[in-house]
Amino acid sequence: MRIRDFREADSSRVNEVALSAFAQFKLLYDDWPAMAAGIGSMAALAQKGEVSVAEHDGTIIGAVAYIAPHAPKAPYFDAAWPIIRMLVVDPQSRGLGAGRALTEACIDRARRDGSQVIALHTSPIMTVALPMYLRMGFARLRDAPPIHGVEYAVYLKQLA
Repeated sequence: MRIRDFREADSSRVNEVALSAFAQFKLLYDDWPAMAAGIGSMAALAQKGEVSVAEHDGTIIGAVAYIAPHAPKAPYFDAAWPIIRMLVVDPQSRGLGAGRALTEACIDRARRDGSQVIALHTSPIMTVALPMYLRMGFARLRDAPPIHGVEYAVYLKQLA
């Protein structure tokens, strides 16, 4: 597996992986069509930040967006924080370490940008991602607004 920068030609596969990764949660969101519309346009995050993809055997199996310090972001984040957005891994490729490697790529970018912290928001329904983030040193900071009826919280990792 390798982690590389997103290219425009990756757009449809990244969007497909994102939808596939979230499909298991579709009955938990009270407006799945609206949620799916946002998830299904994950590649658009490349216009707001840096997207990385994970490839295995020449196929994209995961992706994540890194949003730099002081770039526009949701108001429940401190504007000075870099953040991780939309970490997704194809369900058929879980267990290969793509999620952790993509998260580490974002942490590396935060360090490159001189940040002392990196943040993200996630939900208890993310039973693979949330425990991974906790093992990697992210700590729950505060509640974030629910998304289509699903509880979310902000998590922060100290990088110093």
